Amino acid sequence: MDAAQLYEYPSHLREAVAGMPDAPGVYIFHGAEGDLPLYIGKSIRLRSRVLSHLRTPDEARMLRQTQRISHIRTTGEIGALLLEAQLIKQQHPLFNQKLRRQRQLCSLRVQGAAVEVVYSKDINFATETDLYGLYASRHSALEALRQLADDQRLCYGALGLEKLAQGRGCFRAQLHQCAGVCRGDETPQAHQQRLCAALEVLRIACWPYAGAVGLVERYGQEQQIHLIHHWHYLGSVSDVAQVGRLHQVAPGFDADGYKILCRPLLSGGCEVIPLP
Repeated sequence: MDAAQLYEYPSHLREAVAGMPDAPGVYIFHGAEGDLPLYIGKSIRLRSRVLSHLRTPDEARMLRQTQRISHIRTTGEIGALLLEAQLIKQQHPLFNQKLRRQRQLCSLRVQGAAVEVVYSKDINFATETDLYGLYASRHSALEALRQLADDQRLCYGALGLEKLAQGRGCFRAQLHQCAGVCRGDETPQAHQQRLCAALEVLRIACWPYAGAVGLVERYGQEQQIHLIHHWHYLGSVSDVAQVGRLHQVAPGFDADGYKILCRPLLSGGCEVIPLP
């Protein structure tokens, strides 16, 4: 196949694209076998975004496998982001990698002078205070802690990353890579203060409401209320009277929902309404 044919939009998809609004929403490329989704994406301008899927050879090949394109309108970018993440985790499309699997999350928590790894299966990350960072595995959490220790000249021994010999400083202190709390060059209190200051930028925000809330988005005369609880997206309705038909208890902490919602909710940059 020559380049001109490769980057020509498939004729059987043109009608679907022509009828697609240039408005916010989620789009789905469906394959031949069982109409299964090949790819799910989102945009604040659906038609323009779908038409742009000929930028690379991989995208062109995906389009040649696509039998039809469907879309779901939303009233804003937040709704599109939330719905995209939800659908990818529910439907496992072939070409979506990043959001395809629900991951077991880890975080860091200060325990005395040391730092421990904790898991979302054991505690609710939405309500537990003093958690730092979101990680896909224990290994990645410990790697992040080591990097923080290297940047701040913290002691691996004091943090619980390695054992210290009785009465001796750590090897990194000899190399001036540790400020020397392990051999008395700085006080444990000073080391702890530097640790907490460094971790602060990684702090996970607790859910700031007593229960579920509605985040309101509008597009022209259209309105959607996105039901959120403990950073978890539970669905959208067009009117507050319809909220009762949605389940209002979050099944657990959702990292994707947290990343999408944390800034708009905490900054006060969006309309939030309490729900009955």
